[in-house]
Amino acid sequence: MTDGFLSAEWSRRSWFESANEPTCGFPLQSLPYCVFAGMDGRPRIGVGIGLSVLDIKECVHVDLLHDLAAPIRTACEAKNLNPLLACEAGAHAALRARLMDLLDSEALNSTRDIVCKALIPMANATLLKPVASANYTDFYASIHHATRVGQLFRPEQPLLPNYKFVPIGYHGRASSLVVGGTPIRRPCGQTKPIQNGIPGFGPTRFLDYEVEVGIYIASGNPLGEPVSIDRAAGLAFGVSLLNDWSARDMQSWEYQPLGPFLAKSFATSVSPWVVPMAALAPFRCPAAGRAAQDPAPLPYLWDAEDQKTGAIDMTLEAFLLTPAMRAAGLAAHRLSGANLRDLYWTPAQLIAHHTSNGCNLLPGDLLATGTVSGEDDDTAGCLLELTNGGAKPILLLNGERRNGLEDRDEVILRGVCRREGFPDVSLGECRGIVLAFQSV
Repeated sequence: MTDGFLSAEWSRRSWFESANEPTCGFPLQSLPYCVFAGMDGRPRIGVGIGLSVLDIKECVHVDLLHDLAAPIRTACEAKNLNPLLACEAGAHAALRARLMDLLDSEALNSTRDIVCKALIPMANATLLKPVASANYTDFYASIHHATRVGQLFRPEQPLLPNYKFVPIGYHGRASSLVVGGTPIRRPCGQTKPIQNGIPGFGPTRFLDYEVEVGIYIASGNPLGEPVSIDRAAGLAFGVSLLNDWSARDMQSWEYQPLGPFLAKSFATSVSPWVVPMAALAPFRCPAAGRAAQDPAPLPYLWDAEDQKTGAIDMTLEAFLLTPAMRAAGLAAHRLSGANLRDLYWTPAQLIAHHTSNGCNLLPGDLLATGTVSGEDDDTAGCLLELTNGGAKPILLLNGERRNGLEDRDEVILRGVCRREGFPDVSLGECRGIVLAFQSV
């Protein structure tokens, strides 16, 4: 897609004025999908536009989508995004184009009057989990995160020999994926023995967050049929913010030899907004450069076009709101900020590797990037890094200190794509407040 075409498309304006504010995050060209509770309490599909949500099911009912193919119209009436994700790419493009036309400043007044009846103020919309993912995979794609964590546990060899050859990942727990805003219960588990060789058991004392981006799969691949790197990006439908909650003291005891288990499976938060890949086109950028001594990716992970445009320029930030801040009416404390473009592996490389053994991805499957961290200390995407494994508590603006999350702390993740000459595209927020453990 050329810059000339992008400039023409992104110069369009909406008759819905709040969508034309450059920093609103939900411009005409974004139209992130969501699922929200309608007046009857039942889930409905919508898209964000300015300060409102457009009810897509209502658009079907009032015949605004009559020119689209039957499968995509049916999918627009579903209770989650799964049927829509399963439609072919051409249908996704047709729906997006139709919605943009309905909200474009050139739309007829008669059309605007009908569309207005399907708009709900965002503040009045109860946002639900957008996708029912059958499978969830969490990668480890940030070399800066992997290096810092490795330095904590293996200072003599922070990165294991395989890291620069293979995108590391593990299969997570799909049943505990929750929409942002869902309270997170502090988990219990085993921790390292302090004495007598007997491990402890109880609520985690080092609860952590991880700033990540989730990639939702659209069209999957048949079992036994790998997806080549030049086709891999086409399997992605859109992205969301993701918080991979982690119990670090439990993790350090249980992760050997098979990796994360109960320290990760208790909850993973996803934001309610799914930003389609088409909305990210102006923010595509070259893959992060590799050190001269680093090995080249194996051929099945190498594509010249992916190296030119396979990364995404997206700022990701984490904030903390403590009970004391909340009581005092203070703003949340900014913990860190990083950029998705700094990942060692591109989204296409993650997908190509995931399917390289013939593993079949399904529509709605969720692939997470792993913690997104930058090279500088203040770009670390979790408390494990920011506190040097809990040894150096961070000082908050109100004088409080944290080396792990405490009960009633709230973590807020935000993400935005920003480029001169284009309106901001926001991923919204992904929130989660920590609740005390619940005894058996």
